[in-house]
Amino acid sequence: MFAYAIAPILALAFLPSASAHGFVTKVVIDGTTYTGNVPNAKPSDSPIRQIDDIGPVKGADNPYMNCGQNAQLATMVVPANPGSSVAFYWGNPGQEDWPHNTGPLMTYMAPCDTSTCDKFNGSTAKWFKIDEIGKKTDGSTWYQADVMNEKPVTLTLPTQLSPGDYLVRHEIIALHLAQSQGGAEFYPSCTQIRVGGSQSGTPDQTASFPGAYSDNDPGIFVPNIYDPGEVYTFPGPPVSNLASQSDMASSNGGQAPSSPLSGGPPASSTPASGATSASSSSGSKSTSSSSSGSGSAAQPAASGSSKTCKLAKRSTTLARRSGAVTRHKRCTSFFRALRDAIHHS
Repeated sequence: MFAYAIAPILALAFLPSASAHGFVTKVVIDGTTYTGNVPNAKPSDSPIRQIDDIGPVKGADNPYMNCGQNAQLATMVVPANPGSSVAFYWGNPGQEDWPHNTGPLMTYMAPCDTSTCDKFNGSTAKWFKIDEIGKKTDGSTWYQADVMNEKPVTLTLPTQLSPGDYLVRHEIIALHLAQSQGGAEFYPSCTQIRVGGSQSGTPDQTASFPGAYSDNDPGIFVPNIYDPGEVYTFPGPPVSNLASQSDMASSNGGQAPSSPLSGGPPASSTPASGATSASSSSGSKSTSSSSSGSGSAAQPAASGSSKTCKLAKRSTTLARRSGAVTRHKRCTSFFRALRDAIHHS
């Protein structure tokens, strides 16, 4: 009798879903758009390293933590400058929205110091963190929910960045299953850029992937992920010294930025002076603060410091946001029901 009851649930659980996960579909740098290759499709010229699976990287020690699932060298190394505006768009081959809404968005850079980036093996890269955002100031809504609502993640490259070739590692960590150790889902993506200018800034702290995270880090294994007011601690190294002090302000306790999201990258971006890891939006150059979370306890939120991660305006309504949360709750309830049915068999 149980077999007949559980069969429909199991069938649904294993149905393929085009919206299950995703990848970086395009990057916009100072108004110029570069399209990413669909995983496993015939590649075309792009600065975004192509992956072979839209599913997550699982396990913090997975070698694909570097640039994504079996990421391949890209053919292009595209121009950028210190202070350039960079926007990352997420989706999937079915042209559907990013499906998750829980967990941080983080961005790292690493110099391609042994060759040009189109020939550089990222497994030896030394990464420094330039941006991180987690929860909004309500203490429960994540900025990842805005990615679900079709908005790009927009940030500004450090203004003191030395010239040369760099990999930009942009990452979503989906924590909807992080109540169990090993449940976190990692979605890293690497874009190859060539930075001009004559600055001379160097990072004071770097990390390797894999190696920067552990599956039991506070920001990766989060038993209380759905508790209202849970203060999030970012995994990995602190935000680099190349970020301005306003971007690195710890008073938001990892729940940055405090200013509302609106707008997106302008068609032609003018870098904000001093906003080395701040994100920007159309018509706005405000900066926002980010916690220098590296496994240490986050500090209580305070007013007066902000770290902007501005995402392109898509006229998202409150009703749609509510719908996204409802979809997530339904998904969570389904898997809990499946788990309970199996455990009681």
